[in-house]
Amino acid sequence: MINRALRLIRQMHDLQQVELAEKLNISKTYIIELESGKKPADSIIIEKYATHFNIPTSTLIFFSESLTNKKSSRFKTAFGNKTLDAFERILGNEKKKK
Repeated sequence: MINRALRLIRQMHDLQQVELAEKLNISKTYIIELESGKKPADSIIIEKYATHFNIPTSTLIFFSESLTNKKSSRFKTAFGNKTLDAFERILGNEKKKK
């Protein structure tokens, strides 16, 4: 789920993967792997995104799936996915307007 959140944050700020990679001082390949879920987002990456986009770190951590309580985890995952679905719809509508 964190991979979707990171991709949506980038897209909502109208940045290409290469542009964000330059701003965060990481490779474009790493951005692609993060957004596809092939690489996990560690605390350093989460902090870089939080700082660059002025988002509370706790907001990004919410979308990381390393939660321990199974009931809480299922609820948070479902809520997080619904939130990301809404952002994707909003982003899609904004792109259609352009």
